[in-house]
Amino acid sequence: MWTHEPAGDRTRDLRIKSPLLYQLSYRLWWPKSSVTRYVLPRMSAPNSNPISSVSDTARWVAMYRAMESERPDALFHDSYARRLAGPTGEQILAAMPQGRRWAWPMIVRTAVMDEIIMRLIKADGVDTVLNLAAGLDVRPYRLDLPPTLRWVDVDLAGILSYKDEALAGETPRCRLEFVRADLTNPAERRAVFQRVGSTARRAFVITEGLLVYLTPDDVMALARDLAAQPAFRWWLIDLGSPALLEWLKRSWGNQLRAGNAPMRFAPESGTAFFAPAGWTEAEYRPILDEAMRLKRAPRMAWLWKVLGLLASKKRKEQFKRFSGVVLLHHQS
Repeated sequence: MWTHEPAGDRTRDLRIKSPLLYQLSYRLWWPKSSVTRYVLPRMSAPNSNPISSVSDTARWVAMYRAMESERPDALFHDSYARRLAGPTGEQILAAMPQGRRWAWPMIVRTAVMDEIIMRLIKADGVDTVLNLAAGLDVRPYRLDLPPTLRWVDVDLAGILSYKDEALAGETPRCRLEFVRADLTNPAERRAVFQRVGSTARRAFVITEGLLVYLTPDDVMALARDLAAQPAFRWWLIDLGSPALLEWLKRSWGNQLRAGNAPMRFAPESGTAFFAPAGWTEAEYRPILDEAMRLKRAPRMAWLWKVLGLLASKKRKEQFKRFSGVVLLHHQS
C-alpha cells in the first residue's frame, strides 16, 4: 500500500485503472523528497502455474498475437497464433495477473518490429535474417517477404519441433531454416553465428523478448559474439528500464520465477550498455509513443503524456526510455 501521498491527490482513478501509469506519473511529477516509501499492492493469481520454462512464454505471447489478429482493426494478422498458443497459452494468459489488460505493449512491440524488419529488407538490402530464441514467431509465414530472403530461426529443439509440427503443410514466403541450438552455450551459438555469417552479405539479427530473461553478463557475451561476424549489421531488440523491470517483477515475478523464467535484464545505462561490444543505437521507438500512434495505448495514457511534458528534462528522458524497441547498428 502507499504509505505517503501528496495532499489532495487527484489521481485515484488512474491508480485503480492502471497501477503502472500511476506509479510512473507519481515518480515523474512529485520530487523524491516528498515520497517516504511506497509498495505497490501485489496482484493475486491462480495457484496453479502453467509456466515451466522460458520456452512456455512463447505460448503466452502467441496469445497476444491471436487477440490482436482477431480484432476488426488488427495491426497485423497472425492466423497461426492461436493454434500455436494452444490450451497452454490460454492457461498462461489466465494465470498472469491482469494479463489481458497488459496485452498492448506486446502487441505494439510486434507491430513496430514488423515495420522495421520490412523497411530494412526493402531499403537496406538485407539478405539474411537471424531470429534468435525465435519461439513461436511466424513472420516468415505472415509477412510479405521476398522469396530470395534467407530467414534462420534459432531456438531449443523442443520449441522448434513443436512449431514445425504445428505448421506442417504451411508454406513460408522465403527460404526458412530451423536451427536447433542452445544459445546459452557459447561454443554452440558461436558455431551457428559463424555458419550463418559466413554465407550472408548483409544480415539482420532479431532477439524479440529474449534479453530480459538473461543476465547482463550473458547479454554482453551475446553482443560480442554477434559483433564478431562482419555480416551482422543490425540487431533489433526490445529494451526496458530498471523501473519497468521492477514493475514486471511485482506483477508477474512470482509466476515467472516459479516457472524458471525470471526477468533479469534492464540496464541502467540503456542502449549505451551495448557500446563496449561495438553496437550503437540507430533507432529508438518508445513503446507508449508507438502505442498512441497505433491506437493501442491504455485509456489513461493521455495523463501519462501530460505529466511527462511537465516533468524536468532528466525525467522526460527517463520517461521516454521507460520501454522501447531498439535498432542497434554495428559498423564492420
